[in-house]
Order: sequence, then C-alpha cells, then structure tokens
Amino acid sequence: MQKTPPRRSAALEAHPTVRKLRVLPTREPEALTLERVRAIALEAGADDAGVVSLDHPELLDEAPHARRALPSARSIVAIVLRTHADDVRSPARSVANLEFHRAAKDVDEVAHRVATALAALGHRSINPAMAFPMEMDAFPGRTWVVSQKKVAVAAQLGRMGLHRNVIHPRFGSFVLLGAVITAAAIDGAPEPLSFDPCVDCKLCLAACPVGAIEADGGFRFSACYDHNYREFMTGFEDFVEQVAESKSRHDFRERVSISQSASMWQSLAYKPNYKAAYCIAVCPAGEDVLGPFLTDRARFVEDVVRPLTSKPEPVYVVAGSDAEAHVKKRFPHKTVTRVQSSLRPASAASFFRAIPLTFQRGPARGWRATFHFDLTGPDATQATVRIDDGTLEVEPGLVGAPDLFVSAPGQLWLDIVSKKRSPVWAVLTRRLRVRGDRTLLTRFAACFPR
Repeated sequence: MQKTPPRRSAALEAHPTVRKLRVLPTREPEALTLERVRAIALEAGADDAGVVSLDHPELLDEAPHARRALPSARSIVAIVLRTHADDVRSPARSVANLEFHRAAKDVDEVAHRVATALAALGHRSINPAMAFPMEMDAFPGRTWVVSQKKVAVAAQLGRMGLHRNVIHPRFGSFVLLGAVITAAAIDGAPEPLSFDPCVDCKLCLAACPVGAIEADGGFRFSACYDHNYREFMTGFEDFVEQVAESKSRHDFRERVSISQSASMWQSLAYKPNYKAAYCIAVCPAGEDVLGPFLTDRARFVEDVVRPLTSKPEPVYVVAGSDAEAHVKKRFPHKTVTRVQSSLRPASAASFFRAIPLTFQRGPARGWRATFHFDLTGPDATQATVRIDDGTLEVEPGLVGAPDLFVSAPGQLWLDIVSKKRSPVWAVLTRRLRVRGDRTLLTRFAACFPR
C-alpha cells in the first residue's frame, strides 16, 4: 500500500532556506571503514585509535547507556592519548595532576574533532567527557555515559592491568582514554591484541599507599576511592559535613588541617586533584616505557618507586578498614587520616550492589555465615549474603538456610548503615527484626566499616 506523502505547509515551503535545500541534491552519508575512521582520529591528534561495534560481546552492558545518549548509536571510536611519564611519576602531586588535567583537556578536544568530522560525513556523533562533567543526577549510581576502559579493551588498544587501568602495548599505563559514540556502521573489526602488555612485576601492588591491589588479584575498590578520589564527589561531601558539624572554627581546625582545607580549595578552583595514582606511575609496561626497568631493575625501583613510597603524606582511610591496617603496617611514616566511607547507597537495592565494593577481607577472615535480608518498602529487596573466611558472595532472593535473618524497612536499614539510626532502638521498637545468632550482626558490620 502506497503511503500518502506528508502535507507541506505553504508557509514552510516558501521559506528561503527550505526553497534552497529543496533544489540541492540529497547527500548520502559516506561509507566508513575502520581504517578511514582511525585515520580521522590520528589526524585529529590521537596517539592511537580503534573502532568497535556496540554489538561487541564485551560492550553489552555499555550499549544501553550509549544509546540513551545517542539513540541511533551503532559504533564507538576509542581514542588514546599518551601522557608524559616523568610528570606522572613525580612525588610532587601538583606536577602529576597538572599532567592529568592537560592530557584530559586534549582528549576531550581530540574526541570533539573526531565527532564533528564524522558528523560532517553524514553520521550523528557525540563525544562524552573523558572524565567530568558526568551525569550527576544518577549519583551515587552510574554517572558516566560510557566506560572508556571497556571500550579501549574491546577495541584491542590494550588490556586491563592488575591495577585496573588499561595498559597500551606501546605507551603502557601512561595513557588517557576517550570515546566517540557514532551512528555510523563502520566496516571492519579490530585485529586481536595477541599478548598482555603487563609484565607481572607487581610494582603497582608495592606502591599503592592503601593496599588496594592485592597479591591474589583482588582489588579493594573502596580503599582506592576513599583515598585517591578524596577531593571528588562524596569526599567533598564528607568535607562539607565536617564544616556543618563543627561547633566553632576551633573545632573545625581540630577536624580538618589547614593543608587539607587548602587542598580542597585548590581542587575546587583548579579541577579535582588525585591523591596518588602511584600504580600508574610505577608501571614499567609498554614498549616505549619498559627499557629502563629491563636495564637495571634496582635503579628503576630507586628512581621511580622509592620516592613515592617513602613520601610522608596523609593517607585517607575509613576507620577499621583493611586500608587503615595496611598503611600502619606498610607505611608507618605516612599519616593515617580517618574519613567517612565515600560509597553510600541511595536505596536498598543499591546497598547490595555496593557491598562487594566496600567489603573488608580482614574482619571477615576465620569465620563463615549466611545472612538473609528482607528489606521492605517502595524499594523492597531480598538478598542472601555469604561471608566465608575473607570472601563475599551476594545473591538475589532468600537462598538456603540462614545463620541470621534480618527484616526491616529498606530506608530504616540504610539509616542504620549510615549511623543515622541506632540498631538497638530499631530492635526495641520492633522495626528491625532479627532471628538467629545476633552476634553475627556485629561481625557483619565490621566487614563494611563506614
């Protein structure tokens, strides 16, 4: 059945711009190949680039978010810019952070040039920020449009290292990543990276001030987040709460040192500053980076690693955390500074998604138990949590026989977790119901200090 053509407004058809466009020939979008797009990215200033389809198996979780930002999205262009290694390795954090911000600005500008070039060829394209700004309406959930790390790995531009950063085969860890989401269907698939650039030196493990990287491959996400990102997002919120709770300027000065206040001001005025990133600084991987490490490992450690590990500095940790124990044992010359946890769930469901990130293996060693949680209310959630000699498992629903059963309104449970409400009060008022070995509740709380 033939469709009836849309009716055209006489006034619209008489508009000069419409009349001009009506007589121009229709321009079809240019067909694109991986090689063509990569050449566009390199010409725009990228040090390396690749392309990956949003249908790639490793991007299944990313595709819905990319298509929310650009509904017609079909592909992502991955962009790599190298950073200056000596700046990143400097014990002077102002030098390292200046390099991160300089390179980040370049990434965003290169991505913008790629996006506009693809748009000029007839393909809608956008360039999400390399880091900030993000979609903070979703905070503390997912705030980024697309994960540049996942995109770079899927595009075969590197592999994820033990330190949870992408290691490029040539530039190593000294890279920043960007991405361009495009409606173009780009012909060609990236050639698989045939080796892992990581050289398994474990120097990232040795240099991390909070012990976020564990010898068995584990990663203490909250330890890294609480320290390195102290002046980002909820670290800033914790600082503001210190201001609000202080009884006087003298009380505030007891809570927050003058150098910490000045550092927070600097992050607000000149972009947020990372507190460490030592895992990147000491990484010797990459064709352009590995030489000095191979020539004289002892000298490399003395020149690159030692200045960072021996530096006296505040290290931000949550009281009772594995990070606090690590700093006291491994770096007694660094100053332990206790802060509130930066990972604060906004709903009952997000609480169970977040606890693998805040779980502390130290307090969980030497015992085992199964917990059932039945949290009621608008965000009703049931979950099973198993702790077994330093390991954690979270499963939806109530599975198996529990050693402790906990039932409460979801918001009340979040208030208890955040210390806004007393669990004793909640039990006495029968809003928090507990069946089983109640001592396990204290043990559970010790595994997730706040």
